Amino acid sequence: MSGRPGHSCSGVFVAGVPLVWLLLFVLLPLLIVFAISLAETRTGSPPYTPLFTWEAGFLPRIHVQASNYALLLSDRLYIDAFLSSLRIAATSSFIALLIAYPMAYAIARARESVRTPLLMLVILPFWTSFLIRVYAWTGILNSNGFINNVLLDFGLIKAPLPLLHTEFAVHLGIVYSYLPFMVLPIFAVLEKLDWTYLEAAADLGARPLKAFLRVTLPLSLPGIFAGVLLVFIPALGEFIVPELLGGPDTLMVGRVLWTEFFSNRDWPLASALAIGLLVLVLVPAIVFFRLMRKEEAA
Repeated sequence: MSGRPGHSCSGVFVAGVPLVWLLLFVLLPLLIVFAISLAETRTGSPPYTPLFTWEAGFLPRIHVQASNYALLLSDRLYIDAFLSSLRIAATSSFIALLIAYPMAYAIARARESVRTPLLMLVILPFWTSFLIRVYAWTGILNSNGFINNVLLDFGLIKAPLPLLHTEFAVHLGIVYSYLPFMVLPIFAVLEKLDWTYLEAAADLGARPLKAFLRVTLPLSLPGIFAGVLLVFIPALGEFIVPELLGGPDTLMVGRVLWTEFFSNRDWPLASALAIGLLVLVLVPAIVFFRLMRKEEAA
């Protein structure tokens, strides 16, 4: 009986520290960004009007306006930026899934002595700076880069291909950068899969393709959902990849947000863009968790 207060205090401490961390470094910054998005732009420091002013008396006067959000919904530039980001993030996630699933399946079916080195090869790019890895693609895709030089040397092309500063380069950079985030969740699910299910399906007359579609693929859906979410969310707000590999026509929210924040010094509009991007991230996250609950219930 005497040990219960100590256990309860330690439990409160263990649960309280992450909660305080989330409040200070997640919720509070989001509230600050949301508050700035409701202000107006001005010349000065900070470059936005305060939300509260104290004039005569003790009650503050609130200055709140939603014109920044109205501009996001009415200006074609920002609408196109959100739609383009959704399209590029969804396409890149799908391409990453097509590449990552066979990789994860092969690693999961490999011998245990080979499985660890193969996983190390997947994780190896994380040992290098993200910026350096993306910047290296500029030398590969350039007009006098590795790919064009090889194609020219073999006589497959007569002039260099315009690979850099295109949407193709953006897809390539996103898929390359976030492919491990797709491979690892799928591998984690496939590794725990009971392969005797496939043997049972074969005994019942199912061919390998049908057994994969009816057994392996449905059981690996949690890993697929997790991998797609881990690739889609960061790709949606990506800035470095479209800035280095994309051209002027590659419009994404991350680049527009950077322009509004640093070049135009329009902090309220940039904050509204950030909140809009957060909403776009929350929607697929909510859908993912609902699908996960349905899978668990099934």
